[in-house]
Amino acid sequence: MYTINRAMLIDFYELTMANGYFEEGKHNEIVYFDVFYRSNPDKAGFSLFAGLYHIIEYIKDLHFTDKDIEFLRSKNTFSDGFLEILKTFKFTGDVYTFREGCVIFPNEPIMTIRATLLEAQLVETYLLQIINHQSLIATKAARIKYAAGEKMVIEMGARRAHGLTSSLEGTRAAYIAGIDSSSNVIGDQLYGIPSGGTMAHSWVQSFDTEYEAFRSYAETYPENTTLLVDTYNTLKSGLPNAIKVIKEVLIENPEANYAIRIDSGDLAYLSKKARIMLDEAGVEKCKIVVSNSLDEHLIKTLLNQKAPIDIFGVGERLITAKSDPVFGAVYKIVAKEEDGTIKPIIKISDNPAKITTPHYKKVYRVFSKEERPIADYIALYNEVIDTSKPLLLFDPIHTWKRKEVTEYTLKEMQVQIFKAGKLVYDIPTLEEVKSYAQENLKELWSELRRFSFPHKYYIDLSQKLWDVKNSMIEKYRNF
Repeated sequence: MYTINRAMLIDFYELTMANGYFEEGKHNEIVYFDVFYRSNPDKAGFSLFAGLYHIIEYIKDLHFTDKDIEFLRSKNTFSDGFLEILKTFKFTGDVYTFREGCVIFPNEPIMTIRATLLEAQLVETYLLQIINHQSLIATKAARIKYAAGEKMVIEMGARRAHGLTSSLEGTRAAYIAGIDSSSNVIGDQLYGIPSGGTMAHSWVQSFDTEYEAFRSYAETYPENTTLLVDTYNTLKSGLPNAIKVIKEVLIENPEANYAIRIDSGDLAYLSKKARIMLDEAGVEKCKIVVSNSLDEHLIKTLLNQKAPIDIFGVGERLITAKSDPVFGAVYKIVAKEEDGTIKPIIKISDNPAKITTPHYKKVYRVFSKEERPIADYIALYNEVIDTSKPLLLFDPIHTWKRKEVTEYTLKEMQVQIFKAGKLVYDIPTLEEVKSYAQENLKELWSELRRFSFPHKYYIDLSQKLWDVKNSMIEKYRNF
């Protein structure tokens, strides 16, 4: 078994560029990089930021071992001087970021790195890998939990996840977004995410009869029994045997919690029939759990059909974000320090969506008098915004679309977490992150949370920032 140093989770071209910066004498230049994404997955109205905890742990521990250096030397690509720098490498820059669990929107800097060119380049791959994966799963989970409403949702995707970290960190991201518990034991062990589970079909099949299987399980776990009723015939065999065992073993126990689970078939039809059979048998306390390739759309449909379901078990379509499995965050240089001033840098493209917004910036969330977010406002880092005056919002592409906001408050979205390489941020607990995420989600207008054609949330530039961007486009467009 090998030990992984996270510093080596890096695209090769980060190293070739860093080596080139060293050879050119540019490696100590101070630069600014933004992390942002261009569109919400599933054509949603928002996304949810997750992964900051792991980024903090990565930066704190960032180093290259002697074994790493020798491996890189074997590639016959990097200079001895560059490899010597890596021997004592550590991150000494500044990091500004949205808080984990925050609602985020496209084309705004979720995170800004101010560091030497060498340092900023070497952290790119790991930062994007963490943000892209965990924000994707958190966003999907938020949609699933919203569809379920007050119903409980259990994350059950470990066996469908793309490896250990995908499963473990996906479970954590889903929990931040509001999922109630997980089948994943390691998530409980490492993060305290409530875990639980009952039986698979193999338990039922290992006994001579379904009744024996159910009775044995109920006697072994009388305070938490869920009986899987679809191994043979849900309504003709599974439900009658479950009812019999509940009445014989569990119903007289005041501490007993019991449910039946349906994992196949028409879940709306079967759950309705099951509810009738359970109630007629006098076991009204019995809950109904369903699973089988669920997502937000199927959950919403089931509830619209008045399916009497108490708990949803969601697996592969959550842990892999199956409907839209790429988040698409990118890492772009936006400024550098030169002679004591910050000089903006822009990337031009024939695709307007890929033109970056230059300069070191601040992001503000604009709240209405109802304390609901109505837009995010990106300004130059040194702009002073007078909140006693109306705020002009305009579409940065279709600039004739303008609106003056008079009754509003502003909240600065980025906080500093590293200063000169030192952690200056109190890392919240997982429960605090989850609570913060739920507060953020509750602030959203319901129109933003629609699954189809959600309301568009505006990301606006200040006039000064727009002028800088537009002048740079004009400058470079004929190159």
